[in-house]
Amino acid sequence: MVTPPRVITQWPCAASSISRARHDLRAVMGDWGLPELADAAELVLSELLTNAVRHAAARTREVGTRYERDGTGGVRLEVSDGSPVAPQLRVAGPDAENGRGLGLVDALTGGRWGVVRDPHGGGKTVWARIAAS
Repeated sequence: MVTPPRVITQWPCAASSISRARHDLRAVMGDWGLPELADAAELVLSELLTNAVRHAAARTREVGTRYERDGTGGVRLEVSDGSPVAPQLRVAGPDAENGRGLGLVDALTGGRWGVVRDPHGGGKTVWARIAAS
């Protein structure tokens, strides 16, 4: 079976969806012939999906993922949830137990990530682009 250039999936807004989505993405990246991008893409997806599950659970029962090949040999990842609150890039202190995820996303994508809010207040999509070397 050939994987289409765009894969859209809805997941329960639960921690168990994070590992399932990572495995799904890794398989898709292999099907697309992009195994060299799989580690970075999997880590970025994990961070974005963890944020969605952690911060949007009170507003949504599902989160969505979208993986799309771009025209330059890379991949665009999207995570959508029902919270209108955008994640904020911040610097975590040396003893902080969390707050480093978006810094990691920023580093792995070369700053190519952002947020698109639903204009009707129904949530947001956080996107990130993993470029080919």
